[in-house]
Amino acid sequence: MRLRVSTFLLLVLCGLLLLLPAAAGAQERTVSVQGTATQEVPNDTASLRFSVSKERRSRAAALRVVSVRLRAVIAAVQGFAGIGPGDVTTGAVSIDKIVRKEKPLYRASQGITVILHQPENAGQMITAAVAAGATGTNGPNFFPGNPEAAYNSTLIAAFDQAKGKAAALASRAGAILGPALTIQEGAEVLPGESEPAARGPRGAAAEPSPPAKPGASTVTATVRVVFALQ
Repeated sequence: MRLRVSTFLLLVLCGLLLLLPAAAGAQERTVSVQGTATQEVPNDTASLRFSVSKERRSRAAALRVVSVRLRAVIAAVQGFAGIGPGDVTTGAVSIDKIVRKEKPLYRASQGITVILHQPENAGQMITAAVAAGATGTNGPNFFPGNPEAAYNSTLIAAFDQAKGKAAALASRAGAILGPALTIQEGAEVLPGESEPAARGPRGAAAEPSPPAKPGASTVTATVRVVFALQ
């Protein structure tokens, strides 16, 4: 009985040893490639910031004049096409005590941030805001309004490039390209340069509006894909 058991175990062990080369040969073959795509995406949105700062002899007087002027600035920017609900956001209010010629004064300040969906009107908006009482401006900063859609389009182009590389390598190796096994992605969005904003005191409305050229942002997507070889 013991002899039969020993013989059976020996046969099983020999069978396993014979299967090892086959298992090694059946190991899945793969090809790893990288694809990179870069696209120019039009900047269809701009952000601008306007502020009002005034000095008066009392805190209340300084705050009052800033509030009146800033409301006028808000009304001016909201009159532009492409400004919707939530596109104008007010910032923090500050009141600082200063001394001029040994006399105490109080400087009140407050600003707004504007999202403009017709960025070509940024120059006219700056002019209108300054005419309405803005004492400070910043922007415009141009960018794509839907960066996710821009990235997804570039990402697909990067994957297609990677798949093309993998197909060429598979053909060269005498294999057929199989499905993607793993995918890793990376992205970079470089906004285009903004036109310099106009800066000046109230009364600059008679001057020509500063030029506004939204330009385009550069979107780069990279994918690293491992494909199976059949």
